[in-house]
Amino acid sequence: MSINLIMAREPLPAGPAVFLAGPTPDKATPVPSWRPAAVEALAAQWTGDQPLTVLTPESRNGVRAERYEHQVDWETEARAHAAAILFWIPRDMQTMPGMTTNVEFGLDVTSGRAVLGCPPDCPNPERNRYLAYVARRHGVPVCETLTDTVAEALALVAAAGSPVVR
Repeated sequence: MSINLIMAREPLPAGPAVFLAGPTPDKATPVPSWRPAAVEALAAQWTGDQPLTVLTPESRNGVRAERYEHQVDWETEARAHAAAILFWIPRDMQTMPGMTTNVEFGLDVTSGRAVLGCPPDCPNPERNRYLAYVARRHGVPVCETLTDTVAEALALVAAAGSPVVR
């Protein structure tokens, strides 16, 4: 089945959806985004009978929000809309520290829709230790590979039933 990629501040369609939460590369310290690999993994593993919507907080064609609040509001609404919130945190305190991600994870850890992925080979894996501990305390799956994190997120989508309308 296909993937419907919805980027920052675009309308949220009905149907099964996964939000890609985690650090976003900054223009000041440009590094490749991890999200294209996540979209590929989701497309490879998705077996649902309708398209899977993948919600990403990155902007289409790099066009940033006019106001910071517009971005924050869209991300909050998109996370609430998703059947699964896939947190992938390849923490690098120099290029992708993920401070906002920490807050979002704290907000979503008890939602029953979060999955946490913490690659042990990222530059600063020790900075994910607390999140992994909190995740386990709340029954949130903790994975070390993007493939496994995607599989856990899709299991949540399947458990939510199809279509997902929030």
